[in-house]
Amino acid sequence: MRSPRPGAAAAAALIAAASLTGTAATADPASADWNGQWQRANEWHNVQIEGGGFIPGIVFNQSEPGLAYARTDIGGAYRWDEAQQKWSPLLDWVGWDDWGWTGVAGLATDPVDPDRVYAAVGTYTNDWDPNNGAILRSADRGETWEVTELPFKLGGNMPGRGIERLSVDPNDNSVLYLGAPSGHGLWRSTDHGQTWSEVASFPNPGDYAMDPDDSSGLNSDNQGVGWIAFDRSSASRGERTQDIYVGVMDKQNTVYRSTDGGQSWERIPGQPEGHLAIEGVFDHENGRLYISTSDTGGPYSGGSGDVWKFDTATGEWTNISPVPSDSADNHFGYGGLTIDRQNPGTLMVSTQISWWPDIQIYRTTDGGENWTQAWRYGAYPERINRYEMDISDSPWLTFGNDPQPPVTSPKLGWMTQAMEIDPFDSDRLMYGTGATLYGTRDLTDWDSDETVTIEPMARGIEETAVNDLAAPPGDTPLVSALGDIGGFRHEDLSEVPDLMHTGPFHGTVTSLDFAESAAQRFVRVGRNDDDASVSHIAVSSDGGASWRPGEEPSGVTGAGTVAMAADGSAIVWSTEGAGVQVSTDSAASWSASSGVPAGARVQADRADPDVFYAHADGAFYVSTDGGATFQESAARGLPQSSVRFAAVPGRAGDVWLAGGSEGGAYGLWHSTDSGATFERVADVDQADTVGFGKAKPGSDYPAIYTSAEINGTRGIFRSDDGGSSWIRVNDDQHQWGWTGAAITGDPDVYGRVYVSTNGRGIVYGDVQPYWRR
Repeated sequence: MRSPRPGAAAAAALIAAASLTGTAATADPASADWNGQWQRANEWHNVQIEGGGFIPGIVFNQSEPGLAYARTDIGGAYRWDEAQQKWSPLLDWVGWDDWGWTGVAGLATDPVDPDRVYAAVGTYTNDWDPNNGAILRSADRGETWEVTELPFKLGGNMPGRGIERLSVDPNDNSVLYLGAPSGHGLWRSTDHGQTWSEVASFPNPGDYAMDPDDSSGLNSDNQGVGWIAFDRSSASRGERTQDIYVGVMDKQNTVYRSTDGGQSWERIPGQPEGHLAIEGVFDHENGRLYISTSDTGGPYSGGSGDVWKFDTATGEWTNISPVPSDSADNHFGYGGLTIDRQNPGTLMVSTQISWWPDIQIYRTTDGGENWTQAWRYGAYPERINRYEMDISDSPWLTFGNDPQPPVTSPKLGWMTQAMEIDPFDSDRLMYGTGATLYGTRDLTDWDSDETVTIEPMARGIEETAVNDLAAPPGDTPLVSALGDIGGFRHEDLSEVPDLMHTGPFHGTVTSLDFAESAAQRFVRVGRNDDDASVSHIAVSSDGGASWRPGEEPSGVTGAGTVAMAADGSAIVWSTEGAGVQVSTDSAASWSASSGVPAGARVQADRADPDVFYAHADGAFYVSTDGGATFQESAARGLPQSSVRFAAVPGRAGDVWLAGGSEGGAYGLWHSTDSGATFERVADVDQADTVGFGKAKPGSDYPAIYTSAEINGTRGIFRSDDGGSSWIRVNDDQHQWGWTGAAITGDPDVYGRVYVSTNGRGIVYGDVQPYWRR
C-alpha cells in the first residue's frame, strides 16, 4: 500500500479531477493454452450469503421510478435492478492501492439527470487508511467512473457514518455539496463533481467527537459537517436552489441555512440544543424541515434524542418526538428519518440504537401530531408487533437465537440510520441494519392496523469481511471464517446457507483448519463479543455441519490462529494470552508448546501428521513431534510480519510463504524441506496470500493461487507449473480492494479459486475456456 499523500491544500483551493477511471483495460483475454483451448480471465461470482454487514445509506432517485442506490461502510456501493429485484455492485474495480475507496461515506443520485450518480469514498480519517478520500462520479449509473481526489480523508467506516454527506442541487444539477469530517468544513462543486472547493463562507466545521481522548484517532475525530437538504421550491429549474440547510456535528449549533444559494450562511435561530442533527429532510410542498437528533453520531450508540419540525414560514421550531428526550421512556437517539413524497405529512423515524430489546420504528401521517409504532408491549413481556418478519431468503438472520420475550429473533433491526420510503411508491420502504437491508412492499397497511410484512431486500449485496477459507477435498463443502457473522458451511455456492457456525457462535472467526486426510474434522477459533464466557475454540467431526466448544488453556484472552494435523490427531493453537498450545484429545486438554514465541502464526503439514509450522518476526519454526516442541529453522531473509503461509496437500515438507511490507522483505517463498531453507520465487514483487487447488489436466502438481503483484501488475494469479510462470485470472473490473486475508483453490475443480475480500464477501472465479478455431 502506498505511503500517505501530502496534506490538504489551502482551504479554498480548487481541487481538480484526477485522470483516473474505473474502466482500465482488462487482462489479456487469451492468457494461456490448456489442452487445445485458450483460457480467458475467470468469470466471477459471489458465494451467496446476502448481506452480512452494515448498510448506512439508501438513496432513491427523485425523478425516475425504481432507481435506487445503497452504500456500505467497507464494501462499496450498489444499484438496485428493478427488473431482477436485486442489487448490482458498482465498485469492484477499486484496486489494491486504493482499497480505502471501498468505504463509502456519501452517495447521491442526480434528480435532474438520473444517469448521473456520485460517491464520496474513503474508509478511515485516521492513519489506518494511508490515502485521502475521493469523489467518484459516473454518467452511466455506475457502469464507469471518473475520480477526483480530495485533499483530506473521508470515513466510510468511522463513527457517524450513517450521516449522508453528499447531495445534488435538485434545480441546478451541476452543483453538489459535500459535508467533510475532521474540521474540513463544507465543500462545493459547480461542474458535476469534477472539481471541488471549500465554501469559505460556511462558519462552522463542527466540533463533536465520540471520544476526544481516543489515541487511535477512530473515536477522537471531529465528525464535522453532515447532511445537506434543499428547498426545491426556492428556485426554478436550471437555477441554483436558494434555500439550503446543512446539519453540523455541534450540539449547540447543529443546523445552518443559506437563503442566497450558498453565498452566506446563518445558524437558524431558536433551534434545539443539546443534541446532534443526524438526518434532515425537507418537505418542499409545505415548507418544513424535519430533523432527527441524537446525543451521539452513532451508529453503535445513542441514549437520548428528539425529532423536530421547523416551519420556514413562521420560523417556529416544534418538538414532534414520538418519545421526547425529557421523557423517562426515552433511552435512545433518533436516526433514520424519511418522508413520503406522495403524502408529505407522512414521516417515519427509527431509534438510532436500542440494543435491548429491539429498535423501534415510528410512523406519523399528520406531520408529527400523532405517532404509531412498529411494536408495543402487551402484558409484559408480551410484545404486540404491527409487522411480521419473513426471512426465508436469509434464514441465518436468526443468528441461531431462541430468545425470551420481549426479545425476538430475528430482530427488527439495529444501527438503523438509513431508512427511505420510495418517492414513487408509498408502499415500499427500505432500511438498513448492522447485518442486512430490510424492506416492505405493503407499508400503507400499517395505517389500517393490518400486518406489514418485512423481509430482507439484500439480494446481490455481499458485505462480509473474510478472514479465512477452507476447501477440503471430496464431498465436504467450502467453509468460511468471517467477521461479525462468524462464517458458514457453504453446501451450495449459489444458495444462502440456513445458519452460520453455532454451538458456540463466534461473532468473528479469525482462523480455521481441517485434517487433510480426514476432511470431516475441523477446528475454528474466534470470539463472541456479546458473551465473554464462550470458549474461543470449537471443533467439528462432520465437516462444519455442527460444532462443540473446546476447553481453553488457562490465560486465553483472544483467538489467534489454529492448525490441525493432517490426520486430525493434534491441534496446535497460537492463542492470545496463553501462547502456543497443543491438544491431542480434540481440544479437551492442552499443554504449552515449547520453542515457539507467543503470537506466532501456525499451520500444519498437509501430509505428515507429526509436522507443524510457525512463523514469527521473520523466523520460521518447525515441529516434528505433533506440536509439542518447535525448533527455529536456519532459513533467513523471510518477511518480518503480515505473513500467510500454507503447505501443499499430499506433499510432505512442501511449504509456500507469502507476505511482508513495503520497505522490507515482501514476496513469495518456497520450501521443499519442511522450512529448513526457502527460495524466493522470481518475478513475484509482492505476495500476500497463497493457496492450492486441483492440478491442471496433465500436471501432477497442484495449481497455486496468490493475491500478489507479479512483474509490476497487481491481481489474483494462478501457476500451473509449480511457480515457474503465472497467469492473472482476474481483470481490472474485478479487484475488490484488499484481498490479503486468504485464498484457496478448489481441490476438485481445476481453475476454481476462492478469494477473500474485506467487505465484498467471498468471491470465486471459474476459468473460462473456449476452443481455438
